[in-house]
Amino acid sequence: MNATVLVLNGPNLNRLGTREPEIYGSTTFSELTEICERHAQVHNLKADVRQTNSEAELIGWLHEAADAKLPVVLNPAAFTHYSYAVRDACSMLTAPLIEVHISNPSAREEFRHNSVISGVALGTIAGFGMDSYRMAIEQIARLNG
Repeated sequence: MNATVLVLNGPNLNRLGTREPEIYGSTTFSELTEICERHAQVHNLKADVRQTNSEAELIGWLHEAADAKLPVVLNPAAFTHYSYAVRDACSMLTAPLIEVHISNPSAREEFRHNSVISGVALGTIAGFGMDSYRMAIEQIARLNG
């Protein structure tokens, strides 16, 4: 059986494809899920892709990952910039955590420049659209192998 990687997504990412396509592209969340699942299979992983607009639900998923020692690819979306609760949940992970962003937050509005998550992540991949997820999955596979 393939090892599992949780691919967790925060608020508004369910609106991919219609939300600011000039920034986030035209790929829908459903298509992103398929991309992650297919790419994970290529690397002998199983991607469990989830999205929530709820901080509490995201924290619960991070606790689940901590308890199961699962690696996580996390796009915290707006929680990136201010959620110390999500950061604290991330700090409990014992398997690798890779923070991803579709756009490059540092090239956007100033309030997006700070990530409270990156300090507890193994690394951050940002600005490559959906390829940010592919690159993160590849790194998880490399670390897992």
